[in-house]
Amino acid sequence: MIAPSILSADFARLSEEMAAVGGPGQGADWLHVDVMDAHFVPNLTLGLPVVESLLHSTDTPLDCHLMIDDPDRWAPGYAEAGAHNVTVHVEAAEDPVALAKNLHAAGSNAGLSIKPNTPLDPYTELLRHYDTLLIMSVEPGFGGQKFITDVLDKVRSARRMVDTGHLNLLVEIDGGINTDTIEQAAEAGVDCFVAGSAVYGAEDPTGAVERLRSQAAAHGPR
Repeated sequence: MIAPSILSADFARLSEEMAAVGGPGQGADWLHVDVMDAHFVPNLTLGLPVVESLLHSTDTPLDCHLMIDDPDRWAPGYAEAGAHNVTVHVEAAEDPVALAKNLHAAGSNAGLSIKPNTPLDPYTELLRHYDTLLIMSVEPGFGGQKFITDVLDKVRSARRMVDTGHLNLLVEIDGGINTDTIEQAAEAGVDCFVAGSAVYGAEDPTGAVERLRSQAAAHGPR
């Protein structure tokens, strides 16, 4: 699965930029929406009112990544609005299990994200309540950063737990994904790849999505 990140899109033309990557079956599987509050991360992007507008402008499922403080309070609103997947950071959530239940009750899938330096092992049991594990391969807050290869050990660990039946979720990766890095991420066991500048920096964004998908498919687990 390929989830273009609209953080790399032209914010003045978001409706057109979302359409430019196509949709399920002919382009993007999800559209990745980075919500930042200038507290949990040092950048400020967009919030729920913009997401509500985006939901009226596309049929492609929205994958909302909340890099915010107090997600226990704010995250269910994104689910209620109609986001397909709402991801919160384990470093910010006060009660991740209750939050996952609230997201499901509000109508979305629940995702849990961990920063590059956050270990996976302490949160394995929490992940039984989640549909997606988002492993950050850059420090959250800004696009265009260099891929951190060390996080692939966490991807491999998560993949083993999924393959052995200990977890039932999608393994997603976000940060520095492009034609140079997607193959090693696929080999490690990623299911869903968030890509920003690699898609929106291309002349043909839909073609870029398909090229990334082909590379991932050729190098993913058989």
